[in-house]
Amino acid sequence: MRPRFDTAAAWARTRDALPPVAQITVTAVASFAFAHYVVGHQSPLIAAIVVISALGFVRDARPVRILETVLGMTLGIALAELLLLGFGIGLLQYAVALALTMLVARFLLPNPAFAVAAAVQCSLVMLSPLPAGGPFTRTVDALVGGAFALLATVLIPRDPGKAATRAGLRILAEHDGILADLSAALAEGSAPRADSALARARATQPLTDAWSNAVESGVAIARLSPFLRRRRFDLARQASMQAAIELCTRSLRVVARRAAYVARDGAPRLAVADLLARVRVSVELISESLTDVSLQPVARQSLVEVARHLDPAGMAPDGDFADRNLVQAMRPYIVDALAATGMNADEARDLLPRA
Repeated sequence: MRPRFDTAAAWARTRDALPPVAQITVTAVASFAFAHYVVGHQSPLIAAIVVISALGFVRDARPVRILETVLGMTLGIALAELLLLGFGIGLLQYAVALALTMLVARFLLPNPAFAVAAAVQCSLVMLSPLPAGGPFTRTVDALVGGAFALLATVLIPRDPGKAATRAGLRILAEHDGILADLSAALAEGSAPRADSALARARATQPLTDAWSNAVESGVAIARLSPFLRRRRFDLARQASMQAAIELCTRSLRVVARRAAYVARDGAPRLAVADLLARVRVSVELISESLTDVSLQPVARQSLVEVARHLDPAGMAPDGDFADRNLVQAMRPYIVDALAATGMNADEARDLLPRA
């Protein structure tokens, strides 16, 4: 059966692509025009290619990442042109140039993408007709493209705040869904549903990494761009929230693992199910506070009320050791969630009943 095309997701991707498409298009055209009309190169294809490859659609648009890509591509072009000048064109020369370029790139930086960028450009130079401008014409075009790509991150930046917010909303929505599944599984005594929630929790790392990359990229760009000064406070707040939610995500996997274990006996656990449902409400408030900072104190107070009643013995007085372990696993989650609302972690721990 062929997978169904998700029209809503396709439109969402298209909408999200508008800022990078605009940035790449303007910069690539400007780079090509500069190399052609100002530098005087007849067909500076490399200038546009470097811009497109360096900026790309990746979330991590930090200037240092763009610089790495530019350097990798320029290295591949320069080495290839040097070998062309010394040994001419041929398959043997191409093989030597390609291998040498990748080895040098791996020696210089541990990032595999750096070596790939260098190898692609080396291939383009070695296997394409010689340009009219003579030796190292394409190296100059690469430098022009790289300079324009770096300038674009400062002068026509994408909005890093929106990208980071979208990434944060995605991981918090996943928390909400997992907590909902775990709450329902414990209320019903459903082992299959708890196992499904555990599998979902184990698959959260890409979402966590995406938010981390988006925030780091946004902070780096906002630090350089004069047009993004107003985003600096929000990005700094998101950086703090992201670090705390990353710890929450790790704790959530532990909670899901213990919930899947205790659900195997098929007995409903209404008190713990209700606890998870209340935590879910707090997580929803944290998510809303990403776009409305005034809700951050509301989310904090909601979690404070949960923390004060998070006593394993009290929550599961007739439960066995596994039941109490499940409640105990929620305590680090709540502490880190409170940290995401701006509370000091030590203060959050002091709210917990003595176990």
